[in-house]
Amino acid sequence: MGGAVSAGEDNDELIDNLKEAHYIRTELVEKAFRAIDRADYYLEEYRDSAYKDLAWRHGNLHLSAPCIYSEVMEALDLQPGLSFLNLGSGTGYLSTMVGLILGPFGVNHGVELHVDVVDYANQKLDHFIKTSDSFDKFEFCEPTFVVGNCLEIPPECRQYDRVYCGAGVQKEYENYMKNLLKVGGILVLPLEEKLTKITRTGQSSWETKKIIAVTFAPLVQPKQNVNGRPRSVPLPIFEVRTLQDLSRIAIRHTLRQPIAMGEGRTKRRVSFPGARAMHRYGPRFERRRFCRRFYRQCVNSVVLHDSMIPTAMDDCNYPGGVEEEEEEEEEEVEEEEERSCRRVREDLPEEDEDGCGGTEDEKSRGGCARAEPPVNILREKILRLPLPEPLKMYLLYYREK
Repeated sequence: MGGAVSAGEDNDELIDNLKEAHYIRTELVEKAFRAIDRADYYLEEYRDSAYKDLAWRHGNLHLSAPCIYSEVMEALDLQPGLSFLNLGSGTGYLSTMVGLILGPFGVNHGVELHVDVVDYANQKLDHFIKTSDSFDKFEFCEPTFVVGNCLEIPPECRQYDRVYCGAGVQKEYENYMKNLLKVGGILVLPLEEKLTKITRTGQSSWETKKIIAVTFAPLVQPKQNVNGRPRSVPLPIFEVRTLQDLSRIAIRHTLRQPIAMGEGRTKRRVSFPGARAMHRYGPRFERRRFCRRFYRQCVNSVVLHDSMIPTAMDDCNYPGGVEEEEEEEEEEVEEEEERSCRRVREDLPEEDEDGCGGTEDEKSRGGCARAEPPVNILREKILRLPLPEPLKMYLLYYREK
């Protein structure tokens, strides 16, 4: 399956082509696709084929075509905090993209038939967590994979908000798949050579929509039991997060906020009574600046006789005196420090009058060239925290630089 859109030179170009062909239609899905490089889930010798709109298979490893994954992601209508079950989770590519949308309080489970594929998926997941910048840009719901046949899930298992099956489902297993859904949930699966979206509208009512024609390998039938007892695939437990884990999520969320707000910053206003008088740009400080400018102008514009010039600045007795002058200088220093801190927090280069950033050499070589921002802003913020190194590494999920 695939070939619906032209190949891209890289992951972003592939996503651009999927958007142009209307396979990707929502911003949330687009961000998830751009955050995960499809080539990272290929074996090294096959990476050149990663950005073609084609399925890929090598042994037990398999990836569906990008256009199929796009339709699946759009049909699932994912939202933060939902529970998701991926039947035939494969390399974990789809589950990882889903985890970027579900956020830290979602549930992300996968069932895969082959042990070697689950090992491969866990390796790719670990590589994503340890090395990808996207892990720090999103709040992530880490997928959990188990080995087993998805047709051997016990009927008393918990139900999910969203379910996807990555293999062709025979008609006799349609009701089996439906029973995995909560009321209001969505099931996406290949059924009778059509990618199908099924929504559970009630305990025994369903809405079905055919999306596109597809060709998938059929589900593998369960093996016969030797001892006569039915096999059972235990799904991962719905675990409650520890207080320590919740604290890490909250700290990273708080540090991430200024990064997200950086694109559309607005000046913060203080609204409580008397705030304007207390603000460093309020009337009180404006009067001080006016007094200082006024007396400087008077001193510079009047020719004074030697006898009229004070022998020391301590003898000056104009209103405000040296103390007020020193206060004003301290105030200017504080303002400059605040502006500098704000630039560091927002990770923006300092601009000159022409709006150019960088050093003089950079400006002379490249005109109005801005300095590149840090590769990973959240990491830099965590490393600057006044905390012990082991705690910083915990907040970083022990990620490599």
